[in-house]
Amino acid sequence: MTQVGTAETGQDGADRRETGSGRPGVRRAIRAACRPGSWRRGLVLAALAPLLALFMLLHAKIPNRIGNLGSLAETFLPWFGLFIPMLLAGALWRRSASAVAALVLPVIVWLNLFGGLLGDKSHPGGDLTVAQHNVGAENPDPAGTARDLAASGADVLALVELTEQARGSYEQGLAEAYPFHTVQGTVGLWSKLPLSDTQPVDTRQDVGPLGATKPADVKLAYNRALRTTVATNHGPLAVYVAHLGSVRVFAANGFGTDDRDRGAQAIGEAVAAERNERVVLLGDLNGTTDDRALADLTSQLVSVQDAAGDGFGFSWPAAFPLVRIDHILVRGVRPVKSWVLPATGSDHLPVAAGIGW
Repeated sequence: MTQVGTAETGQDGADRRETGSGRPGVRRAIRAACRPGSWRRGLVLAALAPLLALFMLLHAKIPNRIGNLGSLAETFLPWFGLFIPMLLAGALWRRSASAVAALVLPVIVWLNLFGGLLGDKSHPGGDLTVAQHNVGAENPDPAGTARDLAASGADVLALVELTEQARGSYEQGLAEAYPFHTVQGTVGLWSKLPLSDTQPVDTRQDVGPLGATKPADVKLAYNRALRTTVATNHGPLAVYVAHLGSVRVFAANGFGTDDRDRGAQAIGEAVAAERNERVVLLGDLNGTTDDRALADLTSQLVSVQDAAGDGFGFSWPAAFPLVRIDHILVRGVRPVKSWVLPATGSDHLPVAAGIGW
C-alpha cells in the first residue's frame, strides 16, 4: 500500500512539475496530432484550404467573360484571407490535424501576395506632396471639406466628382492655399506651383452614334479627366487627374465595369503617349491595383501606396474602408511615402503621397 501511494505521489508530483513548466499542453497537442483519427477527421476542411490557396494564387485565371467575375474577385482579393482563420476555427473544433496542416498553403499564398503591404515602407524626406480626394457629389459640407484639404499641406491637390453647385465652395476655400487651379468638367487640380498646358482627357463616357454628335462644350460639362503640367523646382511634371466610370453589381449580368474599363484604356493610352518622363496620376479609378482591368495603367505606373505606404491604405467607403480605389500612381519620380487623410463629408477618404527626384 505504501509503495503504491508513493508511486502515485511521485506521479502527481511529476504531473505538477510538467504543468508548471507548460509542457503538458504541447505534449497533449503532439499526442493528439499523432492519433490516426485526427488526420481522418475534417477532410472537407483539409480540401478547402488548398482550394482557397489556388483561388488566390490563380486569381488572374478567373474568367471575366461571365459577369466580370475575375475583376470582382480581384477587387476584394485581400479579404479572402479572412477564410483562413475561419477554416482554422473549424479545424480546431473538429480537432483535425490534416485541416490545420493544409492551412499552411493559403497562409503562404496570402503572405506572398499581400505580406509586403503589412509593414511601413515609407521613407523620410520628399520633394513634393500630392493628394487626391473624391469629394462626393452629395457632400453636405463642401466648405468644411475645402478647409480640411487646405490644411493637409499638399502642394498639389486633385479633386474629383465636383458639382456645379459645390464648385464655388472649393474655389473659395482653397484659394488662399493654392494660387493656381484648373477645373475641367467634374475634375480639378489646385496647386501651389504654376500650371500650364492644361487640357481635358476624353475617358470615352459617350459611346455610340449619340455620343459622337455631342459638341465639345457639352461634353466638357461632365468631363472626368484632365492633363496639366506642374512647374516644379526639378523641372516639369505631367499630372493627370481622372475619375473613371462607376462600377455596379447587377443580379442579371454581374459586375458592370464597361464605363470604367473604357476610361482606364483611354487614360492608359494618354500616359503611353506622354512625352514627359515624370508623370503622376491622381484619381478615383473605381478599381484596385489588383484588378486586371487597370493593367493599361499599372503596367506603366507604380502605386505609391504599394511602393512606400503603410498597410493597405483602404479609401472607400469612408465609414468602413474595404478597398483602395483612390490612387496615386507615378512614373519617373521616386515614391517616398503614402498615407490616408482623415475623413471629410465625402463617402471617400482623401489619400496623399510624398514623391522625390
